Amino acid sequence: MKTKQLFAILVLVGVFMLNITARQVLAATELARVNSAVITLEDFNKKYRENMKFFQFKAPTKKGVLDDLIKRELGIQEAKRAGLDKDPEVIDRMNTVLYHALIDKKLSKDFENIHITDDEAKSYYSKNPEIRTSHVFVAVRPDAAPEQEKKAREKIKKIQDEALKDGKMSFAEVAQRYSEGVAAPMGGDIDYQTKDKLDPAYYETAVKLKTVGRISSIVRSQFGYHIIKLTAMRPWDETDKAQVKRLLFDERRSQIYEKFMTKLRQQASVTVKQNLLKD
Repeated sequence: MKTKQLFAILVLVGVFMLNITARQVLAATELARVNSAVITLEDFNKKYRENMKFFQFKAPTKKGVLDDLIKRELGIQEAKRAGLDKDPEVIDRMNTVLYHALIDKKLSKDFENIHITDDEAKSYYSKNPEIRTSHVFVAVRPDAAPEQEKKAREKIKKIQDEALKDGKMSFAEVAQRYSEGVAAPMGGDIDYQTKDKLDPAYYETAVKLKTVGRISSIVRSQFGYHIIKLTAMRPWDETDKAQVKRLLFDERRSQIYEKFMTKLRQQASVTVKQNLLKD
């Protein structure tokens, strides 16, 4: 019995000493207190180092950094008192921050390890060149009503059959007379464009023409209907190689991201009511 009592006393003494030690450590590192929230010396030093590392015009002072931390804490506390942490819009924004933080934490090293060589960039460019095109264009929105879609389709088909095929006018003249959009006055010319600057359907159709001077059949993009003429392809030696590397880098980064998200989806339970997805 005495042994049990002694053991209990020793446990209580140990807990008491641990609490004293914890309070002593906190007191030793506590730099400021905002109501019940503590700003530790470690928190301050970390923020101060960040400010010193990234400032541009005026070096931060320790007093200024501490004032900013206090203001931040006051703002957070007031926001919680106002119930903003339970507001659906705020929660959605916070979740977006969490999502981006996850991507940064899990994939940033993989992104940093992407290195594009000159040979890889050249090979990529051979399949995805910078092209110059002209087009005859009839605008129609992707969510257009069926009658609007039909009207636009009939208009560009008529241009194709009656204006382009008879050969009485050049492609540029047809574009000037019948095309819609800002490029019409220039004969439909939209100058040189890289893959990332064009609608995917438009770019793929133009590249498949391969031969300068060839004209495509009618193609639907997200903007409307086009008849495309390939007018030039910029040679590798004349292109912006840094830009090509950036495009390839972006594609590889996208592949890493998609692989990561596919794995997460496979590990989760995801159901979709496809019948509710109606165009």
